[in-house]
Amino acid sequence: MDKDSPPTGYGVVLVTTDSQKEAETIAGALVQFRLAACVSLLPIHSIYTWQGEVHREPEWQLLIKTDLAQFETLAAKIRELHSYEVPEIIALPIVAGSQPYLQWISEQVEG
Repeated sequence: MDKDSPPTGYGVVLVTTDSQKEAETIAGALVQFRLAACVSLLPIHSIYTWQGEVHREPEWQLLIKTDLAQFETLAAKIRELHSYEVPEIIALPIVAGSQPYLQWISEQVEG
């Protein structure tokens, strides 16, 4: 895939937030606007460097199941709602999956 080409196929998009409330707000909007079929939320503990300092913080991980054809619109909605200056928005392709589940994703996400 060319680096300038939009991603295609089904995927999981990873996003972290600093609170459960923000995670639920983003998840709800993505499902409501049919940009994601499902968003799972997990409490995590992250260790990262930001502005030259190492941080150890509790965060919430969003696992967003979607059609990657919607990635740019989905990423724009996340940036609109997210409090971080540079939010994590990483798409991982689903290389294989249950056909009924993938079909369900397709039916839930606006194409």
